[in-house]
Amino acid sequence: MSFVTEHLERRGVDYEVAEHARALTSMEEAGALGITADEVVKTVMLATDRGPALVVVPASRRLDLRLAREAVGDHAARLASEDELQRSFSECELGALPPLGSLLGAPVFVDPEVLEHDTVMFAAGTQTQSIKARSADLFRGEEVQVSPLTRPD
Repeated sequence: MSFVTEHLERRGVDYEVAEHARALTSMEEAGALGITADEVVKTVMLATDRGPALVVVPASRRLDLRLAREAVGDHAARLASEDELQRSFSECELGALPPLGSLLGAPVFVDPEVLEHDTVMFAAGTQTQSIKARSADLFRGEEVQVSPLTRPD
C-alpha cells in the first residue's frame, strides 16, 4: 500500500490500482494503461507567492498559464522547476503528483472538464502506478476550487 492509497483508504474513497510501464508524463501514462488521454488527469505544480499550488487538468489538454494565474490569484505564478517539485513533494516521483491537496498540503485548482468524467485515472506518486476513482468521490471532502484552466482547442 502506498502513501496515496493509504490516504484514500482513510478518506473512504473507493479506488482501483493499475500497475504499468514507467511513464514520465500523463500522456505516456495513458499509453501505458492502454486508455485515451481523456481518461487521465495530470496534476501540475505552480510556484506562487503563497507557496506551491496544484492544478488538475485532463491529460489531453494543455494548461493555460494565464487562466491558471487568474485561478490562483497570482499573476506571477509559474510552472515549478524539477528542483522545486522535489523540495516540495519529495515523496512523489517527478511527473507523478496525485491531485490530492489534503495529502500534499497544497491548494488544488481543478478544471471543470475533469469533473465531467465519472471516473478518472491519475498518478499515484510513482511513475509505475496509477489510480482509478470516481471524480465525485476523489474530490469529496477536498478543498478544491473549480476554475477554467484550459482553453478549447
